[in-house]
Amino acid sequence: MTTGSLKLWRNAHLATCDAQDRRIENGALLTRGGTIEWVGASSAVPPAAAGAEVHDLNGAWVTPGLIDCHTHLVFAGNRADEYAERLRGRSYEEIARAGGGILSSVRALRAASEDELLAQSLPRLAALAAEGVTTVEIKSGYGLTLADEAKMLRVARRLGALLPVTVRTTFLAAHTVPPEFRGRARDYIEVLSSQWLPELAAEGLIDAVDIFCERIAFSVAEAETLFERAQALGIPVKMHAEQLSNLGGTLLATRFGALSCDHLEFAGEAEAAALARAGTVAVLLPVAFYCLAETRKPPIAALRSAGVTMAVASDCNPGSAPGTSLLTALSMATRLFGLTAEESLLGVTRAAAAALGLARERGTLAAGRAADFVVWNVTTLAELSYWIGFNPRRTVVRAGEVLRWPNSNP
Repeated sequence: MTTGSLKLWRNAHLATCDAQDRRIENGALLTRGGTIEWVGASSAVPPAAAGAEVHDLNGAWVTPGLIDCHTHLVFAGNRADEYAERLRGRSYEEIARAGGGILSSVRALRAASEDELLAQSLPRLAALAAEGVTTVEIKSGYGLTLADEAKMLRVARRLGALLPVTVRTTFLAAHTVPPEFRGRARDYIEVLSSQWLPELAAEGLIDAVDIFCERIAFSVAEAETLFERAQALGIPVKMHAEQLSNLGGTLLATRFGALSCDHLEFAGEAEAAALARAGTVAVLLPVAFYCLAETRKPPIAALRSAGVTMAVASDCNPGSAPGTSLLTALSMATRLFGLTAEESLLGVTRAAAAALGLARERGTLAAGRAADFVVWNVTTLAELSYWIGFNPRRTVVRAGEVLRWPNSNP
C-alpha cells in the first residue's frame, strides 16, 4: 500500500505525455508520497482527495519531469582544444585516430581522484536538474580499466544520492580500444565481457550495457559477444549505432531487443523497420550533430513512417556535445532534424523513459507513475523547444516534493 502525504495539485494545464498524449485544461494531479494517484479534470477530483494538502498552480502548464536518456556527464577536464582543431578543418575521426578524442578524456579521467571527478561532474548534473530534468542516464567509458570504470560508475551513483535526480548507469567500457589493448580489440571485448561486466554488475553499479559500434571503435561481431554476455546476466543493452557509417549495428542490437539505438545518422529504412519490430527506441542527439558540423541527418521520415519511438537527449560529453541543456537539445531537434514540438516533448518524457527501461515508472502523468513533474512559465508547450538560452522552468516536483530552486514559485 502506498504511504506518504496526500497532495492535490490543481488549476493546471496538463500535458500527460501518455499514449494518447492528452492535454487536460484546468486539470489536477493527486499524489501520495512519491507516486501519482490520480490525474484528471479539476472538476472531477475524487473523494480520496479530501484532506489533501492543496497546491494551486494558477493555470500553469505541467509536464512530466524531463528525462535525459543519453549522457556521458561524468568526465574530467575538457576537450576545448580539439573543438578548436575541428573549427580549423580536422574531423572527429582524424583526431581520434591520432590519439585524441575519447582517449584524451581517458587520460584525464585516470588522473582524477573519485572526489575530484565528483566535484567536476556535480555542476553539470545540477544544470540539467535546474531545467526540470528529474531522471538522467550516465555512461561510463572514459576509464577503460576495471578500476577506472568502477570509479566512474560509483561517481554516477553518488551524484544520484547528492542531487534530487534519479540516475541510471550504463556500462560503456566498449567506448574505444584502450592503449593497453591497441590492435587487440577482440581481446579487450573478451576481458570486459567475461570479467569486468559480471564483477561490476555484482556490485550493483550497472543498469544497462552500451557499445560504440563504429569503424574507429568496435565491430558488429564484437558487439555480439558483449551483448550475449549481458543477456546471460539479465542486463539490458543499448548501442551507439550508425553515427559515422553503417556497419549493421542497429540490425544486431534489435535482435537482442535493445532498449535503444542512439545517433543513427547513417541508418536507413531497414534500420527503421528493425527498430519498429523490436520496440527499440531511436535516440536522437542533435547537439553532437551540431558540434561535429555533420550534414547527414538521422532518417526522421523513415522512423516516423515505421512508427519508431523517437527520444531526444543532450549527449553531454567533453568531445562532441559539450552541453548541459536538454532544452537546447529540444530546440536543435526541431530545427536541425525537423521534429515537431509535440515529438520533441515526447522525446524527453515518455520516449526517453522507454529508452531507459522505465516506461512503467516515469515519463508520463498517470496513476501509478512517479510523482515527478515540472511547472512551466510558458503560455504554450511549443515554447519548450522555442527558447534558446532561457529556462522557463517555474517549479520542479520530484517524488511529490517541491524542489527549492532560486526562482521556484510553487
